[in-house]
Amino acid sequence: MMKKDFHLRDIILLALIGIIFGVIYYAAGFLYNGLTLLLTPVGYGPMANDITMGIWCMAGPLAGFMFRLPGASFLGEFLGAAVEMFLGDQWGAATLISGAVQGVGTELGFTLTGYRIYNWLTIIMVTIMTTIVTFAWDWFRNGYSHFAGQMLVVMIIVRLISIFFFTGVLNKLIINMLERAHVIRR
Repeated sequence: MMKKDFHLRDIILLALIGIIFGVIYYAAGFLYNGLTLLLTPVGYGPMANDITMGIWCMAGPLAGFMFRLPGASFLGEFLGAAVEMFLGDQWGAATLISGAVQGVGTELGFTLTGYRIYNWLTIIMVTIMTTIVTFAWDWFRNGYSHFAGQMLVVMIIVRLISIFFFTGVLNKLIINMLERAHVIRR
């Protein structure tokens, strides 16, 4: 029997996911800045965004796998972005827009599996949809349309790998540990 709404325990866990990942997202900003500094002299500075994108998209899929409810993935991602913003990240209120876009991307991955399948197929769907939605957003927001075709191909491949590793592989490991610790039950 599948639960159909959030309970108090779920809301508390969702808030904790938002807080923990908000801090991680804030720290990822420093990694992003360092990578930008390292890659700019060789012409790949913008790729720092694609390398770190997987980190910034972790809360949504984790919440989606934990709660298995429509909207959980979006809320996890958006709450993480809100905490990151309140910690004083460099992008300010635009972080909320990015969090919403990333949340929509992760939510679409769960939607494609009808919120019924929670395995590697879902991870792949979440990875693909998050990559497409966030890359489309960066196409407009960060001016990706001005890059050469070869650079765009490299950037989207790097983003896909980053998102698959962080939102897929690492989140799957976290979910497995939470299940073994009986924090979440199936």
